[in-house]
Amino acid sequence: MERAAVYFTDFRMKNGQNHETKLRKLMKAAGMDRIDFQDKFVAIKIHFGELGNLAFLRPNFAKYVADYVKELGGKPFLTDCNTLYVGSRKNALDHLDTANLNGFNPMTTGCQILIADGLKGTDDVEVPVIGGTLCKTAKIGRALMDADIVISLNHFKGHECTGFGGALKNLGMGGGSRAGKMEMHSAGKPIVNRDLCVGCKACAKICAHDGPQIADGKCSIDHSKCAGCGRCIGVCPKDAIEPGEDETFENLNGKIAEYAKAVVDGRPSFHISIVNQVSPNCDCHPESDAAIVPDVGMFASFDPVAIDVACADAVNRQPVNPRSILAERAGIPDRFTGTHPTTNWRTGPEHGEAIGLGSMDYELITV
Repeated sequence: MERAAVYFTDFRMKNGQNHETKLRKLMKAAGMDRIDFQDKFVAIKIHFGELGNLAFLRPNFAKYVADYVKELGGKPFLTDCNTLYVGSRKNALDHLDTANLNGFNPMTTGCQILIADGLKGTDDVEVPVIGGTLCKTAKIGRALMDADIVISLNHFKGHECTGFGGALKNLGMGGGSRAGKMEMHSAGKPIVNRDLCVGCKACAKICAHDGPQIADGKCSIDHSKCAGCGRCIGVCPKDAIEPGEDETFENLNGKIAEYAKAVVDGRPSFHISIVNQVSPNCDCHPESDAAIVPDVGMFASFDPVAIDVACADAVNRQPVNPRSILAERAGIPDRFTGTHPTTNWRTGPEHGEAIGLGSMDYELITV
């Protein structure tokens, strides 16, 4: 596979420059305008941030990308899927409220917001994973799959399970519906917190396999019947049904890469990574710890594997923030493994390359 082109610009600003002009120049240099946007629906996949977290991308970045898409004739919208865990983005109404409270709305971003997997996270499309070895199909949010073009706009940061979160995680885990997220996180079946269960039978009504069993006013899941689709998790009004967190980190990274491939296969895609406020954990956390390294810059590429590796390499070249958790765990040269020693971020890009999603071999072009 030939070397992929990854374009980069730093955050230094000369007179007459700002983040918008530098990002616009980066997108043009990377060839985003080679995509035919005319009258096309364009999904800008982004993370709106959990309430309490302040490391997520500012809505300004979303507006810069949306404005450029509109100039090129496209019809952009911002999108993300609901979360599997209990938080401020577990259903579309809470998700939209959170997005608005964090500054994302049509006035600030210049485009509408759609939660891709619907009200309860159950509106998805089962998409074949071409070349996949861990997932035969991927459950992707319907609105994301309905788009003609996909742009990944992600905040590059650390992650406690995958090492880091970049383009692959933004598309793969972020593009998965609640059922898809469960499939990536779990090799098993859902479990019930009986202390929270009220026996409402919402899970039994939605299950096509008679998995939920109600006895003495409480639910239990018959794993011999359960297909692992996760629908019951989405409809439970008390968040009593939980995924079994029993997947290895290596398989999790592989499944994320396969889900990302399902999202981009068969249509144009483009990837933008903003490497600032590199927090040790995901923006899904309701807090944001101190950045582990100084801000780096902005990256753009047609290759989601290459851009992730380029961002990781750039972070690994940075000095450690002396007031971060990474400074407390000195001795491991890799910034992400140093932050979370049980992780190996390379397994994601390596699997992505193996299934034909992109190349780990890249050429970095400074703009």
